[in-house]
Amino acid sequence: MNWSGGKDSALALYHALRDPRYQVSHLLTSVNAHFERVSMHGVRLPLLEAQARRIGLPLVQLRLPEMPGMAEYELQMQTTLDPLVRAGVRHSIFGDIFLEDLRAYREEQLSRLGMQAVFPLWQRPGADILREYLDLGFRAVVVCVNDQHLDASFCGRLLDREFLRDLPPGVDPCGENGEYHSFIFDAPYFSSPIGFERGELVRRTYQPARAGSGADDVPDPFQAGFWYCDLLPVEGN
Repeated sequence: MNWSGGKDSALALYHALRDPRYQVSHLLTSVNAHFERVSMHGVRLPLLEAQARRIGLPLVQLRLPEMPGMAEYELQMQTTLDPLVRAGVRHSIFGDIFLEDLRAYREEQLSRLGMQAVFPLWQRPGADILREYLDLGFRAVVVCVNDQHLDASFCGRLLDREFLRDLPPGVDPCGENGEYHSFIFDAPYFSSPIGFERGELVRRTYQPARAGSGADDVPDPFQAGFWYCDLLPVEGN
């Protein structure tokens, strides 16, 4: 299970656990090894580990440098997945919903390892996904927002009906375009909720690269900005 710790991967796991065709054996999470946090989400590792303990599945970390290139990412992914393939794992489960190019990329990379990708939420309407998320009793806090789409006031809020009502027009309700990321602190398959405290709100910028005319990429003057709400573990997790 490709586990980001957020809403979509949590709901995809819910369906995978109920599907008799699969036996979920591990959680796999991309981790920024420089900051010791979940990639993109910015969640501290002790909170990720608390999720794994409550689910009762072993956690495998795909440990990446701060800004990996695609070749380095793919090499690290293969190195991390090889032991699982040798142990008999043949499927990799994702919470993706409708990004066709991302699905094609995942399927191509996994086919090289003799694995198949599984997408339990694929092309389901966002409203249905969120209704199920709420009705099943999942609870999450928003830990990251892209400030191209949402202002800082959305970061650190509970992912509930009020949050969804407040989303501006054009923002995907599931955040499928990277508008926001979340941290699940309670789920139907958790042994108990995870305790945390909200910490500081910080803004970080990332400068993407665009293909240049030469061999190397050249920096793009646009900087993507993200707000992060730092979550602090509490004792007893």
